[in-house]
Amino acid sequence: MRDPRYDILFEPVKIGPVTAKNRFFQVPHCNGMGHGMPESHAAMREVKAEGGWAVVSTEECEIHPSGDVSPYVEARLWDDHDIPALKLMCDKVHAHGGLAAVELTHNGPTASNLFSREVLIAPSHQPSKYGYPAQARGMDMEDIRNYRRWHREAAIRGKKAGFDIIYVYAAHDLSLAMHFLQKRRNHRTDEYGGSLENRARLLKEVLIDTKEAVGDTCGVALRFAVDELIGAGGITVEEAKDVVAMVAEIPDLWDVNLAAWYNDSIPSRFAPEGAQEPFINWVKSLTTKPVVGVGRFTSPDTMVSQIRRGVIDMIGAARPSIADPFLPKKIEDGRVEDIRECIGCNICVSGDMTITPIRCTQNPSMGEEWRKGWHPDRIRKAESDARILVVGAGPAGLEATRALGSRGYEVHLAEATRVLGGRVDREAKLPGLAEWGRVRDWRVGQIDKLTNVSVYRESPLAADDILEFGASHVVVATGSRWRADAFGRSAHAPVISEGTPNVLTPDDIMDGAALKGHVVIYDDDYFYMASVMAEVAAKAGCSVTLVTSDDTVASWSSNTLDYRHIMKRLHKVGVKMLPSLSLTGWDGAKAAFEHSWSGAEEVVSGDIIIPVTMRLPNDGLYLDLKARAADWADAGIASVKVIGDAEAPGLIAHAVYAGHRYAQELDGPDRGEVKFRRHLHTAVTP
Repeated sequence: MRDPRYDILFEPVKIGPVTAKNRFFQVPHCNGMGHGMPESHAAMREVKAEGGWAVVSTEECEIHPSGDVSPYVEARLWDDHDIPALKLMCDKVHAHGGLAAVELTHNGPTASNLFSREVLIAPSHQPSKYGYPAQARGMDMEDIRNYRRWHREAAIRGKKAGFDIIYVYAAHDLSLAMHFLQKRRNHRTDEYGGSLENRARLLKEVLIDTKEAVGDTCGVALRFAVDELIGAGGITVEEAKDVVAMVAEIPDLWDVNLAAWYNDSIPSRFAPEGAQEPFINWVKSLTTKPVVGVGRFTSPDTMVSQIRRGVIDMIGAARPSIADPFLPKKIEDGRVEDIRECIGCNICVSGDMTITPIRCTQNPSMGEEWRKGWHPDRIRKAESDARILVVGAGPAGLEATRALGSRGYEVHLAEATRVLGGRVDREAKLPGLAEWGRVRDWRVGQIDKLTNVSVYRESPLAADDILEFGASHVVVATGSRWRADAFGRSAHAPVISEGTPNVLTPDDIMDGAALKGHVVIYDDDYFYMASVMAEVAAKAGCSVTLVTSDDTVASWSSNTLDYRHIMKRLHKVGVKMLPSLSLTGWDGAKAAFEHSWSGAEEVVSGDIIIPVTMRLPNDGLYLDLKARAADWADAGIASVKVIGDAEAPGLIAHAVYAGHRYAQELDGPDRGEVKFRRHLHTAVTP
């Protein structure tokens, strides 16, 4: 039964000529599949509708070849040939009673046109945003008329595809409507430049065009960034209030947020749930139309509070809908404790950034709904009476145990320590990473409900113990450990000899090792760990130098929108950063480096060095078991499998996926083989 406190979340909301069945709104989000993998895209959106989201949106949808964002794979409505792929999504969303929304956009100078080879266009002459060696030409009046026509035609195609809500996009520094508003991009002196009223003219015209084209049956939404957080060169809240007042009643719905994307989808390390409220809490005072806002909402109490206090009318979500597509259903069914809460790690974002299908640390089925037929809340039943032993209760072991238990197998989980969670438990104690503990908490909570699962804490096992246990299948998920010798991407042999003093690994820091004096951190990993170690050392009162072999600090974090926030944080706490230097030696007091490009040697003195280079799998138990494969049959063991970091250290998302994959494939017809559906386009035009 639903808690009556949450009844308000399930009230219908009228959006122009259509009505959302509740207040849950999956706002547009990228996914790395788009027009290139339409079946996968449609299946992913369908699961959201099945899970109770009243509105399910596409990602940004290109309206014309001159706004091509290749190599990124988003949605497209260039012409009528693009309609069937998006109709597939609409049909699947409608099958579950949801409304389908499309976010139309032309990216102007933030496009690439690498595929279309069209000339970029912009409010005024300017370079392309993302460093491509090309410039955008300033639009003349004919260009403006063409842009309005392209948008209108794309809106009509969206209506033909079956969309219930058509977006006008003016957010994230990714659309011409927004670019015309920005002083830094709009240097025009005609009626479309200069004053804010002039700069807002095109936005107003496109809204009216869209309403006239499709407003009889489709709701028209405006996605608008109320602050770019860059000062006078960008949109500020002060200007945004005037913009909202100018067009307040034209759209049927306001979807408001921050720009750029790295501020809108800010990682949990740098902002809590509901962090956008201070920026958008005034919008409802200027319009009678419903307002959608985001804030990585996972708590129904926070959602209700936002609505009752008049902050927003609908609960917007991208990342929480990825982590748990069934979040609305679980609240509606009174299963709040079962919500798989987003941890704000932004691994989902990395799919778009790397032009690959979306993935999620919490939800291993994300992106696999069509390819593998996985579902976030259903899993096929056990096909045997196998007894399974899982060794290690880190993210891989916990997910394997949970999913195997959900299938109905008898599962026994043995953990060598008292605490469950493995690396997740340890990393969640580091600065800013507390919410990552949700990976552990949700799985432990689900396991506790399963009567067919037994958990043994403080139970280190050797090969003899496992052979005597009587398991049909053994899963080794014993994790990994950081190397202390600085071997990694930039070194083909150990750099620091065993026994060299004043060397600590991230594992030592997480175990509570003391830091002192000047700490040198060497990063050959390129993601988050080195910057977190720098924060730990700075908070301990140490002076810190972070050296990386890469040309920028934490370069891979640009794929998760962390990069700018990491750099600001490190500068704030006084960390000195030295890029393009590869470690060549450490004598206990001095670190020697070689510059990547000049070859020059540089020496940095320090009291402690923390190499963050790579991890080694804790695979000793697995290797011992493999060496005794001849004894498996007598012990009743049909298979032994190593998974997660114990096989090949990676992201927490990799470990969770590995545990889930094992559970999905156990007793399957082709267990262990790489089997998934692919998008094969066999039609060839001569």
